Amino acid sequence: MTGSPSAAGADLRSDLVALRRALHAEPEVGLNLPATQAKVLAALEGLGLEITTGRGLSSVTAVLRGGPGPVVLLRSDMDGLPIVEATGLPFAAENGAMHACGHDLHMAGLVGAARLLTARRDELPGTVVFMFQPGEEGYAGGRMMIDEGVLDVAGERPIAAYAVHVDCVTPGGQAVTRPGPIMSSASALRVRVVGTGGHAAYPHHGVDPVPVAAEVILAIQSFTARRVPVSDPAVISVTRLSSDSAASNVLAGSVSLELNIRALSRETLALVRTDLPAIMVAIGEAHGCTVEVQFIDSYPVTVNDPTETAHTLALLDERYGDRVVRLPFPGMASEDFAYVLDEIPGTLVFLGVQPKDGSGGPMHSERALFDDSYLDEHAALLADLAVRRLTR
Repeated sequence: MTGSPSAAGADLRSDLVALRRALHAEPEVGLNLPATQAKVLAALEGLGLEITTGRGLSSVTAVLRGGPGPVVLLRSDMDGLPIVEATGLPFAAENGAMHACGHDLHMAGLVGAARLLTARRDELPGTVVFMFQPGEEGYAGGRMMIDEGVLDVAGERPIAAYAVHVDCVTPGGQAVTRPGPIMSSASALRVRVVGTGGHAAYPHHGVDPVPVAAEVILAIQSFTARRVPVSDPAVISVTRLSSDSAASNVLAGSVSLELNIRALSRETLALVRTDLPAIMVAIGEAHGCTVEVQFIDSYPVTVNDPTETAHTLALLDERYGDRVVRLPFPGMASEDFAYVLDEIPGTLVFLGVQPKDGSGGPMHSERALFDDSYLDEHAALLADLAVRRLTR
């Protein structure tokens, strides 16, 4: 296949910006995104793709068949966040939700890649699957799409999978990635410390679970600092804390905590999953309380395949030169493209889209701003990744 899709990318910019802004103005949260799905389907109309939609979620899968050859998958997420937007943009959302993680740009970028690749279908030595996924923000939509067959929709499994994630605090036009783990797993522990309750004036007549819960929280900090190796870290945060006391003069009968757990390896996660609950139970027993612990598994570690990422970095070096950043360490946020990368070798790349004046807030902020003038680059990068892999 001669040449590259890159040169055609700029011609798409105005259309992709318009699509992105329409998506931004009407975000939807979770797995059921009918309006978002309709916009994506309309944007793909007329390209001659084999399109299927999800059964249990508002996903869109589109298959582009070129000539004989392997299959490559390109992925975008679709859902917004339950955040009231405060950007002041003329196309700002007004429905209590917001595309504060850039998924509106992801959809527009993947639509652009589909248009670029469709225009060169006759030269394409293989098949490309375009995966538009709801429910990335905590709903495991990627896993649901895998369960519904997205990896087998083309008749054979992809040999590689790629995704581009924008970042509104990375300078515009920078491309950022690394081989190996790039984002952490995300799990949770739900903990209930059960005492007996009683009169606040006579705590010695009962078993007050509140100070016991305080000891548990301190033990969590010590566990992270002293039991988890610094070379393979974990971040454990207590994100919820409440008691069942309904009055200031009533001792709580129980205290509930929720922990968010981030880890970069299965080994460290297994350590946290087994040893930390045992410590909590022992603290409870020492004070006459029962401690109930429920582990909730969520997103796995996002791992970039070393071989695929070496080829990706070679392409990035060609396209971006000194704007390529090789991350020295993984980040502790999570991403459910991890489910795809658990099955298919591939790479997640971050693309900087910070506004040129540095305005706006961080990702997941009500003030997050994204420069959508890079959408043609976004689309062309995805298309280039597919072409390079099919022709390797």
